[in-house]
Amino acid sequence: QVQLVESGGGLVQPGGSLRLSCVASGSIFSALAMGWYRQVPGKQRELVAQISSTFSTDYADSVKGRFTISRDNAKNTVYLQMNNLKLEDTAVYYCNTPRLYSGTYYYPWGQGTQVTVSS
Repeated sequence: QVQLVESGGGLVQPGGSLRLSCVASGSIFSALAMGWYRQVPGKQRELVAQISSTFSTDYADSVKGRFTISRDNAKNTVYLQMNNLKLEDTAVYYCNTPRLYSGTYYYPWGQGTQVTVSS
């Protein structure tokens, strides 16, 4: 059964840092592009960072220069290092593949991890 487990969220002051982790089950993780998404109540989930199977990365403008996505295929894990956090980064963060051509995602959505930036 394929699944995702996110962790590493918490409460942090503006300007602080957090490192999120996402462990994926299954044997084809290394062949998949992966992304980090975030969602706030009443808004759509947005893709903030993605990393391809060949380790190329891309970021939303809102996090560029502050967030870094990485992956460790030996551990089936994708990370999101978040620095210089802002109030507007507060959200539930999820990982998954980029949306597939079919409109779906490879993994079922995990429970996410809450990131709260507050003074």
